[in-house]
Amino acid sequence: MIRYCPRVTAQRFCRLKSTTPDNAPRASDNEEWLSRLSGSEHIGDRTNSNKLKHGIDLKESNSSSLSNSPARLNHEIKIISTPPDTSYIHVKSPLSNFTSMSYLQSKKHRQTQLNGFVDIRMIKCRSGSGGNGVVSFFRDAGRAIGPPDGGDGGDGGSVYVQAVEGMNSLAKLRTTYIASDGENGASDQLDGARGKDVLISVPVGTIVKWCLEPKVVRQYVDKMQQENSASLRQLLNEIMVSLQCTGRFAMDQKPSHIQLFRDSYEDGEGWLFKGKDREYHMQKEWFQELREKVKSYDYDLTETELQADRFPIFGIDLNTSTQKPICILKGGKGGLGNMHFLTNLIRNPRFAKCGRRGLEQYFMFELKSLADLGLVGLPNAGKSTILNQISNARPRIGHWQFTTTHPSIGTISLGINKPSFTVADIPGLIRGASLDKGMGIEFLRHIERSNGWVLVLSLENMHPEADLQILIEELGGIKRLQTKKILVVCNKADIDVENPNSKRKYDTIKSFCDTQGWDVVPISALKGENIDLLLEKMAKCAMDSKKA
Repeated sequence: MIRYCPRVTAQRFCRLKSTTPDNAPRASDNEEWLSRLSGSEHIGDRTNSNKLKHGIDLKESNSSSLSNSPARLNHEIKIISTPPDTSYIHVKSPLSNFTSMSYLQSKKHRQTQLNGFVDIRMIKCRSGSGGNGVVSFFRDAGRAIGPPDGGDGGDGGSVYVQAVEGMNSLAKLRTTYIASDGENGASDQLDGARGKDVLISVPVGTIVKWCLEPKVVRQYVDKMQQENSASLRQLLNEIMVSLQCTGRFAMDQKPSHIQLFRDSYEDGEGWLFKGKDREYHMQKEWFQELREKVKSYDYDLTETELQADRFPIFGIDLNTSTQKPICILKGGKGGLGNMHFLTNLIRNPRFAKCGRRGLEQYFMFELKSLADLGLVGLPNAGKSTILNQISNARPRIGHWQFTTTHPSIGTISLGINKPSFTVADIPGLIRGASLDKGMGIEFLRHIERSNGWVLVLSLENMHPEADLQILIEELGGIKRLQTKKILVVCNKADIDVENPNSKRKYDTIKSFCDTQGWDVVPISALKGENIDLLLEKMAKCAMDSKKA
């Protein structure tokens, strides 16, 4: 029977009743755990030689090859070698796959930012490091020192990405996203709190790619441009990036993911000592035996990290809204407290384990619009006027070139019982756009997903058939256009309608389009003439593109 003593406070009463929690590992539990670790087999110690950082290959970027080789866009990754002594696939890929032209051309990037529309961002992401385990011993009345009760460190926070409806720009994204570190453990077997995760919300249609640090790339490219006369695009396509990649499964020789590495401690390291230093413990045979057993635990942690720290080579395509966030950087594991090292031989473990480090990487967020049709044309061809006529979109309209400075998307509905479709309007293309002249090349990504393209020509020009050839060349040639549903719109057909040359212009274009199997429709967007026929043709093109 317990007698109540009013002079004992509630806090003091709880302390008198406190005992070691039932879930505290006993010496026999730790002996069994360490025995399993010593019985597990693992490959020898890892060294930093296998943890090469991804970098630029200087041997592949000499001035002679840059000046003589034509600029080309290479999206394929070439396998250079597969060494038999490692599970990684060493590959080299053009630098253009891991950086952005707009970020290297700061003037264009600033202009895009001023316009309020941002479709590409490079962001530094860092997952949290795990908290450290703690060295602590149970304290009680009449007991100088009790069994170890140091808790484990909390896991670090992770970085997630999620595509959500309602966003149409990357302007609100920050330049840096850093998840919180896990907190250190505490006495009484209390584990540290887990670090807070970070969620990056992006518009539907965003592609997330791994990339190199923009500052480093810019400094290197500026140096290379001083040494040779190659253009920026040519440099990005000729300079090679060395990567360590993995396949989808063991022994897969086809690279599918980039292997990322943490700057964490090696297997068997990462100890925190209290009272006695590292030199003292390393001289003890019992600690050496414990350290060899814990190496297996660290090895398993590293293997788990390597499995999680992989990112798809060609990025993550968020073309639909994601119900569950996708983890792109996982937080570090918390360290073990000293309660895990109590054994029959080690009665007072004055050491614990550090938390595992987080992961810091750069990612390129690229927004590609999800429009059914893409409006493409030379500057001042009337694309914005057409979009204004057929949809509720209100793009900027003017009589000067490059009125459109950022993509506009309009939704067209032909009736309550008919399906709707979307149309994207991008800045005008000019000759040499594929060589980074003008503005339109920066926004071609917004019509890449569209299976149908609407080529807008102005019959006001002297040679509209030549304008059509320019569009075909800048869009990748006839072969690429054969993979799309094409509709050619001859705008400004009301100008000089009685002039025989006007009819001849249209007939020339129609004759060429008939050989390619493309539909042609003459309109006057300014006066709203033939718009109904245009909508009918566009609806047919959109439906055919969805079926393709």
